[in-house]
Amino acid sequence: MNRFAPPLLLSTALLLGAGTAQAALPTEATLYKNPQCGCCDGYARHLEALGVEVTVIDDRPLGEVKADSGVPYGLGSCHTITMGDYVIEGHVPMAAVERLFEERPAIDGIGLAGMPIGTPGMPGPQRSPYEVYRFTDRQDAPFMTL
Repeated sequence: MNRFAPPLLLSTALLLGAGTAQAALPTEATLYKNPQCGCCDGYARHLEALGVEVTVIDDRPLGEVKADSGVPYGLGSCHTITMGDYVIEGHVPMAAVERLFEERPAIDGIGLAGMPIGTPGMPGPQRSPYEVYRFTDRQDAPFMTL
């Protein structure tokens, strides 16, 4: 038996597993933000690094975008994304976004309120658990904790 086969098989499996999660992501997204917000641009660059083409729109009132998207009042962030059939509110970590597109639940979207340090686009280390919520018809419930 070739002593290099198991590590090679393991490496291949890990690469295929990583590709499978990313393969579930749509290829396009629209990010609505305030024109002065740089952390939103950081989130867009993070999506682009995963192969998602991001259109940034910074000339539409965010409150209007959030209301039209069904984001629950008080759980907003600095940007709102439409991606596939879902809305992604704020700096949601990619593990939650990937889970959303793998499971495809019957919801309007997911979000992470505020601008937590350590999330995509926000510098620094994670300081506390990220409580990602799901929402439908402006009603929220827990989605996952990271």
